[in-house]
Amino acid sequence: MSFSSPALPRLTPWLGRLIAVTAVAQLLLETVFVSPNISFMLSMNPSAIATRPWGLVTYLFVHSGIIHLATNMFALYLFGTAVENRMGSRAFLLYYLYCGIGAALFSLLLSLVIPQAPIVGASGAVLGVAVAFAMFWPDAEIFVFPIPIPIKARHLVIFLALMDLVAARFFPGGTAHEAHLGGMLAGWLFLKVQSLSRRRPAPAPRQTPERVVMVQQTAGREAEPRGTAPGRPMQPRPGNDPVAAEVDRVLDKISATGIESLTPEERRFLNEVSKRKKREIN
Repeated sequence: MSFSSPALPRLTPWLGRLIAVTAVAQLLLETVFVSPNISFMLSMNPSAIATRPWGLVTYLFVHSGIIHLATNMFALYLFGTAVENRMGSRAFLLYYLYCGIGAALFSLLLSLVIPQAPIVGASGAVLGVAVAFAMFWPDAEIFVFPIPIPIKARHLVIFLALMDLVAARFFPGGTAHEAHLGGMLAGWLFLKVQSLSRRRPAPAPRQTPERVVMVQQTAGREAEPRGTAPGRPMQPRPGNDPVAAEVDRVLDKISATGIESLTPEERRFLNEVSKRKKREIN
């Protein structure tokens, strides 16, 4: 699996730390702490969660072997770099752990009706990150070996979810497909709720303050107040100064239609006039 871009994504801060910690943990389990009891104690065991609650987190850093570890970390690297850049490092770390714990809790809930074996591995959290990628960039094209054509991110994630759903139903055992679905569901719910909360319109303020633009007057010319009745356009001053006449016109436009109606050229003009007047005063 790889992105269609020829350049591989650059490793981001917390993504690099997660990969490093997970790899070191697996290395220690393969070389130093080789007893199967240790891996079992760190796994998420639905039947023993009351006595080993740490398994909701520690199972993310235990894998069944090097291939399992490499597959998960490579997928996390491909999807996680862009997601961490989008979310920010701290939010990305919390989201990763949230998806991992969500995957474990989903398996725990299913164990109330269907027996669930102990689970290990970061697949649920990684697939939660893949869901975030697909929701942020649904049309991003991804190559999946050996398929010769790119697949859009949203289609790939939907396909993976369907694969896990079918496998959980017809090919149980060996792989924690339910945890995969739990991580994806947790990520989707989190981002959906976040998206809906951002769309909620902000309450209207009780009183909208008027926008005021102040321009210093030239020496020898008496400053005149700009305040007028609300909504009443101001008449231009008589005179032969084209700059003053243009200032009057722009201020009249702001009074009539608001500052948002100014063109970029008019905004630059006001800025230049303001800077010039400040230089004259100084």
